[in-house]
Amino acid sequence: RLMEMAHKKWGKLPWARLFEPAIKLAEQGYAVSAPQHDWIKRLEPLWADFPQMQKLYWRGGKAVERGAIIKNPELAKLLRELQSGGADAFYTGKTVEAISSAVANAPHNPSTLTEQDFADYSAILRQPVCSQYREYRICGMGPPSSGATTVLQILGSIERFDMAALYDKNPESAWHVIGEAMQLAYADREKYLADQDFISVPVAGLIDKRYLAKRSAMINVRSARPRKPGIETYPAGNPPGAMPRTAAISSEVAGTTHFTAVDGQGNIVNMTSTVEGPFGSQLLARGMVLNNELTDFTFAPEKDGAPVPNRVQPGKRPLSSMSPTIVYDAEGEPILALGSAGGKRIIMHVTKTLIGVLDYGKSLEDAMAMPNIYFDAKGLIVEEGSDLENLQADLTRLGHVVTTGGLPSKLAGAQKTDTGWVGAVDPRSTGEAVSRLP
Repeated sequence: RLMEMAHKKWGKLPWARLFEPAIKLAEQGYAVSAPQHDWIKRLEPLWADFPQMQKLYWRGGKAVERGAIIKNPELAKLLRELQSGGADAFYTGKTVEAISSAVANAPHNPSTLTEQDFADYSAILRQPVCSQYREYRICGMGPPSSGATTVLQILGSIERFDMAALYDKNPESAWHVIGEAMQLAYADREKYLADQDFISVPVAGLIDKRYLAKRSAMINVRSARPRKPGIETYPAGNPPGAMPRTAAISSEVAGTTHFTAVDGQGNIVNMTSTVEGPFGSQLLARGMVLNNELTDFTFAPEKDGAPVPNRVQPGKRPLSSMSPTIVYDAEGEPILALGSAGGKRIIMHVTKTLIGVLDYGKSLEDAMAMPNIYFDAKGLIVEEGSDLENLQADLTRLGHVVTTGGLPSKLAGAQKTDTGWVGAVDPRSTGEAVSRLP
């Protein structure tokens, strides 16, 4: 529905033509990459219960090798039906029957999907969430994604600092400030963000400059917030327009992809999509991997006697961290577009890249290559093998508990330069960038 709505509103090529590359790939096949092979091997024990996944991704009773050619004729048939019948061909008939059957007969957690469930679904055109950061206007995806709101909260909390000077003279201090702002913003994320069709979400209050000034005042450039027993180190705030509620942390894993495309007229498509976990629910229907997006909900409906914003409700969309982001200059012209995979870490992958470009003056590709940073209940997590790992002792002296981790990311985007738009991809991923300059 989303793709069809976007095509009707902004598309120029014939609908049917859009499917040709995907159909060709499904029919002729593609070579298994090293990262995909690693995931297939990792899931090999689980797939003992999933014969359809074995049929597609196993050869001779075991996972396919790297470089093996995967063909998916069933998916090609489905794509041809969508090519001729539009989105209705997906939400009615054989496809509904196939998905419902796969879910009902799942070896784990079987459930029920009805024709009415599919008929009731519609895509919703929502307004972006935008705010000013220095001389730039930054826009992204609003609820049920937490992406733009949390990215803008972090940036708004560090805006009073001269990040370029900190990074140049004392890089550990720059990362420290980012780490503090990150943990404060994520505390608000867990407490306030969810599907705004079901609950009041104070987006305007969360990115309000006066509110963020109060949050920023909680950041001491010389030391981390002290950890005290029984007291939240990084508590959620009270933004304007917020209703009383409690927080509960949801679980997200990384089965996401992002692409950015810019055409010759300057139109930008900046799209993040996901099946949630790697290979989603491990179920196939008509060659299509079915997602496990429901695991993005918080399954405990209450905490401390108060309703959890991201609790499960019929017809509700789960909270996401997708952060497709577009940056505009002082004249209102788009100059940057990017996004990433990475579950709840997407927000930080995008934020550190924005800081790298807008504050440190790096190219988009160099900013993507900057170390990744995240956190857990113990403290900061820094990307192992990166320059940030070398600052671990300095961050510890600032009062942080610091551990190292893999923190993989798959950033992709495009940046407007003097010679035109230039694509960029994360060096950690197998993504590709293609630029056609005048």
